[in-house]
Amino acid sequence: MTLESLPGSSGYLDLFPERRMSYFSNPYVLGLTVIAGIGGLLFGYDTGVISGALLYIKDDFEIVRQSSFLQETIVSMALVGAMIGAASGGWINDAYGRKKATLLADVVFTAGAIVMAAAPDPYVLILGRLLVGLGVGTASVTAPVYIAEASPSEVRGGLVSTNVLMITGGQFLSYLVNLAFTQVRGTWRWMLGVSAVPAVIQFFLMLCLPESPRWLFMKNEKDKAIAVLSKIYDIARLEDEVDHLSAALEEEQQRKHTVRYLDVFRTKEIRLAFLAGAGLQAFQQFTGINTVMYYSPTIVQMAGFNSNQLALLLSLIVAAMNAGGTVVGIYLIDHFGRKKLALSSLSGVIVSLVILAGAFFAETPGSSNGIYGWLAVIGLALYIAFFAPGMGPVPWTVNSEIYPEQYRGICGGMSATVNWISNLIVAQTFLTIAEALGTGVTFLILAGIALLAVVFVIVYVPETKGLTFVEVERIWKERAWGSSYNTESLLEHGNEST
Repeated sequence: MTLESLPGSSGYLDLFPERRMSYFSNPYVLGLTVIAGIGGLLFGYDTGVISGALLYIKDDFEIVRQSSFLQETIVSMALVGAMIGAASGGWINDAYGRKKATLLADVVFTAGAIVMAAAPDPYVLILGRLLVGLGVGTASVTAPVYIAEASPSEVRGGLVSTNVLMITGGQFLSYLVNLAFTQVRGTWRWMLGVSAVPAVIQFFLMLCLPESPRWLFMKNEKDKAIAVLSKIYDIARLEDEVDHLSAALEEEQQRKHTVRYLDVFRTKEIRLAFLAGAGLQAFQQFTGINTVMYYSPTIVQMAGFNSNQLALLLSLIVAAMNAGGTVVGIYLIDHFGRKKLALSSLSGVIVSLVILAGAFFAETPGSSNGIYGWLAVIGLALYIAFFAPGMGPVPWTVNSEIYPEQYRGICGGMSATVNWISNLIVAQTFLTIAEALGTGVTFLILAGIALLAVVFVIVYVPETKGLTFVEVERIWKERAWGSSYNTESLLEHGNEST
């Protein structure tokens, strides 16, 4: 079997165009994607809700109002939990499956939401944030892999990006909830507590969904895997997909060994793939996205809009643009390609951050609702408009498809951990750096990092649009061992078929 004849490859679909699937052609796959994507909704809701809740937590707890460090800790403790959840989530995914990992994440997240809502002091609140983070971290690893492994390759990017749409939709929902509870007694407790609702809903819906067909196949549960695949593909392509998975399973069994974390760095092609995946995740955070989402109400207030409600309303607009931009990304990622989309996104991010920096440099102390305040808000909106279609979905999509099956869980977990560590660093330091150097300088630093990200994407990230998992794996082997690898591989396949 040559590369061109692999099910789902561009050559295969050119030979059999009637087998090509579109984003909406299979309601079962779309439904599976949306249910799994509730994990992304939890991720986004928790990211967005704390920004508004923090305004009211400071009103209830004087000690929080007086300490920037405590404010940053309330925000970032969820990230500490997410780091742990992501790091362990990769192993849980590989050992127990994507479905059980999702159910576990829902249980832990729900427990954290209840603890936050009932917190009598900031320190119990911080404990609740840790538990919520554990659930979010596990879900952030699981959802993209689960969706990718059930997706036809020609629409895999769009379907995985749907998880990112759920993240941005969760952020938008969090701002709506924040606004809804501004006049309700116990404001922030409601804001944080209602996050348990989608986790409970996903738990019961996931009980009705199957395990990932690829995971089942690699665990030798072929009958169950074929039953799931039969709901995704028509009979002609199903046979080809099963043959392809059987060949992949045989290859995995021939080189089967227990995968350890250090093996990621010992195998050259896996090391290169992890560098690209983890680098994208790090740059997604260090270019400032969650600075904007966590602290957008605070940034708006820094820009001269002093009302809590007005700050939340303007932040709602930013969150709506984030969700809308992700919808654009769902279309572009399978048409425009991952690499081009990331580069165009980063170019716009650099311009937006420079505008933001200029607005804060130009603003004079004591000014309120002036032209520079509005310029800062416009800069935030432009930032989201450029970031959301590209650097929002691209890192998660690329990480769901660039690792071999036996490394997918562990590498996905490690890469997501890099994302959360980077997220933590940004969340824990943004206010402090802004106070020490000025907000304008802080945004200029982020613009410089975005420029480095452009170079990184050009050098290290390959285009994976429309490729099967096997084709992507061969890209890394060619990069690791030279172009002669593919020629030798095809010769081996030719000899086997004669």
